[in-house]
Amino acid sequence: MDERLAIELDDVLTARERVRDRVYYSPCPRSEMLSKLTGQQVFLKLENLQMTGSFKERGALNRLSLLTPAEAERGVVAASAGNHAQGVAYHATRLGVRSIIVMPLATPLVKVTATREFGAEVVLHGANYDEAYAEATRLCDSEGMVFLHPFDDPAVMAGQGTIALEMLEQIAGLEAVIVPIGGGGLIGGMACALKQMAARQGLPAVRVIGVQTSRLPSMVRALAQRGPLAIEAANTIADGIAVRRAGTLTYPLVERYVDEIVTVDEDEIASAILVLLEREKTLAEGAGAAALAALLQGKTSLANRSGVTTGVLVCGGNIDVTLLSRIIERGLVQDGRMILLRIHLLDKPGALAELTRLIARHRVNIVNTLYNRAYYGVNLGDTAIDITMETRGREQVTELLTALTEAGFQHSRVQ
Repeated sequence: MDERLAIELDDVLTARERVRDRVYYSPCPRSEMLSKLTGQQVFLKLENLQMTGSFKERGALNRLSLLTPAEAERGVVAASAGNHAQGVAYHATRLGVRSIIVMPLATPLVKVTATREFGAEVVLHGANYDEAYAEATRLCDSEGMVFLHPFDDPAVMAGQGTIALEMLEQIAGLEAVIVPIGGGGLIGGMACALKQMAARQGLPAVRVIGVQTSRLPSMVRALAQRGPLAIEAANTIADGIAVRRAGTLTYPLVERYVDEIVTVDEDEIASAILVLLEREKTLAEGAGAAALAALLQGKTSLANRSGVTTGVLVCGGNIDVTLLSRIIERGLVQDGRMILLRIHLLDKPGALAELTRLIARHRVNIVNTLYNRAYYGVNLGDTAIDITMETRGREQVTELLTALTEAGFQHSRVQ
């Protein structure tokens, strides 16, 4: 074994035997729509369908399975933004092990609630993962419990690597995989399994592509600086991969086995969430959609090739419903299916009725109106109204705007 590497293929194979009967063998269907859209042969590995809604329970279960009787009696502590928390809580409770999970104050309510329901004691502490981590280690020392790291642990990495073994079985001729990166435990375990399995079997190596949010590119920075370093904290809808510092143990695996890492921004992630929801009928959280975002936006080297058999990991689906609502609304605006117009009217009886009749003739649905004379800077004797409308898309919007202009209505789009 290379002394620089925390795990080898045999660790992943052993982990698979430990988790095989307790972790869902998640489906990996081919997407006809995404294949046409990207020019690749796209398969989606749906880890969002796990019991806890995320891949994280693989690593958590593998680590919990290695506790000694004395350690199990003492219980475990973890720090997590949500998915590792649920994986630890679910399997610890099933194994009869006490668990305390420290979560940042801003953790989505859906993840906090689910973690409690899975049987853990939840402590909300800190503005980000790093502050939650510090509190978790303090609790671990004071309570004499065992700390379960979310990514920088060999057993956790080996557990996550079992996804790669399944994908090799499910996708004939797999050529590339696209994987989200937070601290590196997921991609480290998967890349190790994929590369070493290819070498062992004498087959061409699968290309491993990592994806980070552009707001927190901790692994990108680590590779540039030749080692992990802490970067400035930032908020992102991909909270599951919002890690300021790449793992000490995960970094060498990423450096050795990952072929490229790209970044995606918030709007690109939001767009991928909508594509999965609307076109694939699959719910993904921000981190879960990051890999697809990179493929859809042509960020990877695959954009220059066609027909590559590509596995895209949808790693989690635990998204807060209020965030999902905002993402859907923003996506409708970007697609031209929702528009907000400010329209000037003569302040006289019948003016509004004339306007609404015009809108109705073009089969556009009015969702909301705001009618106020005092705050729009219009001339005395005039008024203005803000109208939010649902449309079929940009073509219908263009038709409506043309009709408004021809009818003499002064209008402007409100961003």
